Amino acid sequence: MFETIVALASAPLKSALGIIRLSGNDCFDVVSKVFSKPLTNLKNKEVHFGYIIDGEKQIDQVVLLSYVHPHSFTGEDSVEIICHGSVLIANQIIELLLKNGARMATNGEFSSRAYLNGKIDLVQAEAINDMINATTSEAKDLSMLSLKGETSKMFKPIKEKIGELLSQIEVNIDYPEYEDIEQITKEKIIEVCEEIVANIDVLIKEGERNRLYKDGLKIAIVGKPNVGKSSLLNALIKDDKAIVTNIAGTTRDVVEGDFILSGVPCHLFDTAGLHESDDEIEKIGISKSLGAIKNADLVLFVVDETGFDQDLYKLVKDKKHIVVTNKADLLKNKSKDEVYVSAKNGEIEPLLKKIKEVMDIGELKVKPSFNNLRQIGLLKNISNSLNIAIKDAKEDQPIDLVSTSIMIAYNSALDLTGENNKNDLTDEIFSRFCVGK
Repeated sequence: MFETIVALASAPLKSALGIIRLSGNDCFDVVSKVFSKPLTNLKNKEVHFGYIIDGEKQIDQVVLLSYVHPHSFTGEDSVEIICHGSVLIANQIIELLLKNGARMATNGEFSSRAYLNGKIDLVQAEAINDMINATTSEAKDLSMLSLKGETSKMFKPIKEKIGELLSQIEVNIDYPEYEDIEQITKEKIIEVCEEIVANIDVLIKEGERNRLYKDGLKIAIVGKPNVGKSSLLNALIKDDKAIVTNIAGTTRDVVEGDFILSGVPCHLFDTAGLHESDDEIEKIGISKSLGAIKNADLVLFVVDETGFDQDLYKLVKDKKHIVVTNKADLLKNKSKDEVYVSAKNGEIEPLLKKIKEVMDIGELKVKPSFNNLRQIGLLKNISNSLNIAIKDAKEDQPIDLVSTSIMIAYNSALDLTGENNKNDLTDEIFSRFCVGK
């Protein structure tokens, strides 16, 4: 039994309207205690007009939407109270509902109940939060596909193929006396696993690319003092956020800024110039610069007409990076293979083009994809487990050992969509094979 929970569903700000949401088994009883008419004999979805009351006192005039289970977001009896958008009024209504049997919902509890009641899977639940936090239309469109169930639907045939392969192996092991059952060979296992791995690897590649549209790209701007790092940040975000002077060491802390590149949110970190220093404040800034390099998805290593510092380059050469030659207006000889900009003059198009090339940012063809770290990690687990099964089968290992890796892959597939991860394959076996005769 799910107790009734309540929370403000709209922003806690003054506005025209506010929405208060309730869900739970005794939801209608709780609301009836504070509404001007009882909620009885309800149909699937109904609209009510009346007053929220506290004894004889009217708190607010409201529109009330009732949803009889399972015809609600959570799959439970639910009510949405549309009140006037005063924070004071919303709090008074919530306090009244708490006094009459509801409790405050915890973070994400409505979505959690929708998941537990089978209204959405885990991928759809994650998409709700992604929709709320989307900062670009591309990120919103990707999340919408997952919310609609398109991403899970795309994965379903892959999961079923792993389950079918595993059930065939289990039948061969557990029911060897049935001669009419197709014998699964190691060659067949290798063929099916390689096909699945190829499909999974495509999903991983697409997911990692599309994750940029949702999570954004962390870019650290590094280099010697006074090569124009702050000017480059200002040019990229089109704002004079970072202080620019000819004095080396002006930037002593990490300065951040954001811009959008072809639908990808880019988070910039302008770091302190990397050099030896006895100044304690500069040392702290340089330490933060090294941290920014470590956490960045991409490093812009900025140099100027004074030349290339090999010792500093060693700090970034193992990261995905672009060498950017700034102050191009001062240079006479240029190589066609290098990236030249004049940050001071706002001439940065070659750099933007190079970032898109290095990070594979192009025109986004929005289609279902698994694009968060949890989902991509589980896809990699599936691929790795099936590759182990392929290796074991090729080395002629016992079939029950081969099936162990396939079982791990199947469990990861269930974890991906949040299904009940149980190891009993009886239902799978009997649904696919007639072995109960």
